[in-house]
Order: sequence, then structure tokens, then C-alpha cells
Amino acid sequence: MTGPACRVFPSGARRAPQPPAGGCTGPHAQGITMHRFHTVSRWAGTGLLALAASHSHAIGASDGPADYVPGYAGSRLGDLDVLGAYVTYNQATDQFVLVGTMAADIGLSPGGLYVWGLDRGGAGTPFAANGVAGVHFNAVVIINADGSGRATELGPGGATHSFAAGTAKALGSTLAVQIDGSWLRSTGAAKTVYTWNLWPRDGTLPAGFGQISDFAPDNSNLAVTVIGAAPVPEPGTWALLLAGLGLVTLRRRR
Repeated sequence: MTGPACRVFPSGARRAPQPPAGGCTGPHAQGITMHRFHTVSRWAGTGLLALAASHSHAIGASDGPADYVPGYAGSRLGDLDVLGAYVTYNQATDQFVLVGTMAADIGLSPGGLYVWGLDRGGAGTPFAANGVAGVHFNAVVIINADGSGRATELGPGGATHSFAAGTAKALGSTLAVQIDGSWLRSTGAAKTVYTWNLWPRDGTLPAGFGQISDFAPDNSNLAVTVIGAAPVPEPGTWALLLAGLGLVTLRRRR
């Protein structure tokens, strides 16, 4: 869970492949998982791929491998271990895009699910009693391994919007979903300054904090990255765009 955020540049290469002591500890560009390119067709033709690719410059959270929450007793197959994540907000379209990359392919753990908590203004710290007081949220976006899920505004007047299987897209170890801004209404903060955290859960465990495997970033929130309208790339550039998605295609290899 530890390690500062790192910038992912459009080329897909991190500017600090050999970070200094105390520097970025997340997944560095030590190898490209080539089968990602063979599965481009899973996302090709979907608007989500174009959006995620156009957001590849986003600043996100980088997270160390196998840094599970102390006391976590669930699946350790890697698909509930966050390596990196980011959230963008497009002012022109009022759309959020949430992206997370795990240490192994999505879907390996039965009952695995992924929760982004967002602070829309004035959020509380529900995990403070568990020693995680830095994570604050009053809305959640929950994604199941089959791409279904829901966005829920917590608190008085909150609403829940569900989405069907296949709405969120999994490409190997990376999961991405686009959420309409009207599903995450402000409770005092502008959408451009919302903050977020990502925590996977093992749904086969008893309900509660014990389901949580990891936090990204560690015990803190990170601001959304604000962008403008995203251009739609030519079909022939899908593979190159995926190469530019540092959090999608670049994984730590030992």
C-alpha cells in the first residue's frame, strides 16, 4: 500500500525507471505483458478503450505488490492486489473514468470485487476505527468481476445507479469503467476537486472491514485528474494507445 504517486507519461514510459531511495515504489516499466496486445479486441470498438487511452497521461496512485492489509485472510491470487489506479474527470462531458491495475488478471478470485470510494465534499472516515483514518468518502462505485456494479451516493438523499455485466471492461489485470457525473452529485465540492481511494474486497469473507485486501493510495485520498474532451483515435492506433497506458500494460516483473 505504501509508495507515492507516480506520473505516467503519454509514451507509456516512466521518467524515473530507477527511482531514488524513497521515490516511486509502484509498478515500473520493467517489461510489457505482451498478451495485452493480443486481447485488444476485448476493448476495441468500445468508447471506454478510447477514453482510457486518451487519459494515459493521468497522475495516479502507484502501489507496491503483495502489500495486503494487516490481518487480511482472503484470496492472495493477485487480482485483489492493487499495483496502480487513477480517476479522471472530464469537464466537457461530465464523465468520470476509473481505472485500476492489479498484480494478476481480473477474475481469479471467486467473489472478488473492486470499490472506489469518492469524497464529494464533507465526507466522513468510516474506516478510522480500523486505523485507516486517511480514507474519506461519501460515495462508492462497486465493480464485480463480470463488469456489473453500481454507483451509490451515501447519506441523506443519496441514490444508487446499477450497471449491467460487461459495462466495466477488464483487459487482463486492468479494470476500467466510465461513470456519468450525474450519478455522483456534489455534496459541497466541485467535481474537479473530488478525491478517491480504491480498495478491492474478497466477497467470500464475512461482511465488513476484513474483506478489504488493499488500499490505493495507502491511508489517504488522491484528487481526480481533470481533463477536457477526449478525441477518438483511429482504429489502427489501439495497440499503440494501450502501450501508452502505463497503468494498463506496464507491470512489475521479477
